[in-house]
Amino acid sequence: MTVSPSPPETVAGQRPALKFAHPSEAEFARLLDFYGVRWQYEPRSFPLRYQDDGQLLEAFTPDFYLTDYDTYIELTTLRQSLITYKNRKLRMMRELHPDVTVKLINKRDYLKLLEKFGVEPRAGSAIPAIERILFTEREVQARVEELGRQITRDYTGRELVLIGVLRGVVPFMGDLMRRISLPVRVDYLSLSPYQPDDTPLRFTKALEEDISGAHVLVIEDIVDTGMSLHRLLQYLERRGPVSVEVCALLDKRARRLADVRIAYSGFEIGDEFVVGYGLDARQQYRNLPFIGVVHGEVR
Repeated sequence: MTVSPSPPETVAGQRPALKFAHPSEAEFARLLDFYGVRWQYEPRSFPLRYQDDGQLLEAFTPDFYLTDYDTYIELTTLRQSLITYKNRKLRMMRELHPDVTVKLINKRDYLKLLEKFGVEPRAGSAIPAIERILFTEREVQARVEELGRQITRDYTGRELVLIGVLRGVVPFMGDLMRRISLPVRVDYLSLSPYQPDDTPLRFTKALEEDISGAHVLVIEDIVDTGMSLHRLLQYLERRGPVSVEVCALLDKRARRLADVRIAYSGFEIGDEFVVGYGLDARQQYRNLPFIGVVHGEVR
């Protein structure tokens, strides 16, 4: 196996002078810095093919290694004709090195990621139209009722604290807590929006409740990359709770980078842009009683 010299792990405010191959890599590095995720740039090459005499013919060098998640990331923002080549190498990589986790982020996924964090939105100030209803109001309320009963069973006899992550969680958490037939304490956290500079993630509303010795249930509207949730769980676990679990209305596993555990999930969805029931598109649609999918790719 061929291994290139590993650069030092990198965290926000401590990035060494690196020359990235593409501007998208520099932007992705800033996203990681914002969440305090340790990373290395092109730290390792994995052999894929050898000649008969043992000489290396082809190797795969992922762009990033995320130390906290033990995951390699390959960014592909090139034209579509070259993506097939990278997909072939990725398939070979997974066959030859099945113990290594590698995730490919293509151009479409990369643009969605930037749009999520407010960087280079593809539609300017345009508000996308709703294409279809994904979950009706009745379906949403029925699932919230089921989650409330399940949480009640699991936490009977325990001191439970619900912690909501503002601001999209408000409708879901309000309905959910009324369906939990237990005494509960309630608090909220709010995280700062992403800034494309060296400003790290911070809590714009910190925890007020004392959770030491309590069982904590974090309430999220949607979990996609999992990076902010991973950071939030670290923040809570340092405050001495007996346990910390997550209840998410929507679980978008297709976008997951951080391997966070979700104990209670309302619905698992694909890689779609959803709005309604607290979820927004440029601050619109939060007050809809159902969950809908916005129209196609807004450009």
